[in-house]
Amino acid sequence: MFPMVSTVDELVAARGALDTAIDAGGRGRPADLRVGIMVEVPAAALKAAALAPMVDFLSIGTNDLPQYALAAERGNDAVAALADALDPGVLALIAATAAGAGDHALVAVCGEVAGDEQAAALLLGLGVRELSAAPAAVGVVKQAVRDVDLARARGLAAAALACPDARAVRELLR
Repeated sequence: MFPMVSTVDELVAARGALDTAIDAGGRGRPADLRVGIMVEVPAAALKAAALAPMVDFLSIGTNDLPQYALAAERGNDAVAALADALDPGVLALIAATAAGAGDHALVAVCGEVAGDEQAAALLLGLGVRELSAAPAAVGVVKQAVRDVDLARARGLAAAALACPDARAVRELLR
């Protein structure tokens, strides 16, 4: 998985470096090798249609993407609260990633929001198909996913995208 991809050229170069390393190893390409990128910068989310055909998956980093989308470094206490993965602007980037990926690549989410069982339906409604949660959250998130009605989840996603802020999105999730 290649991190911090912003441009198609970066991905092409990274894939080239991977191919070179595989060739240098002399054992051929592993049959089960899956190649993906982290979607951590808004540009990658908005260019998902161009990036997706070159990878097997797009993993949306919901800790980093909000900080870059909202210009709010999560390590800076003065602005960290602004970097909220449930901000409608961030949700729009998640939706754009899923729409751009289409049938080319699986869309996954990692980060704290992936372990939030209340957000599971929303993420599925936005087009996410895999969640990478901390081990302690796997059971409750898995059950939440099992309980999702995808048509309702899509409606929830549409409503969340129309919200003015993350607080309003959280109210929808209750």
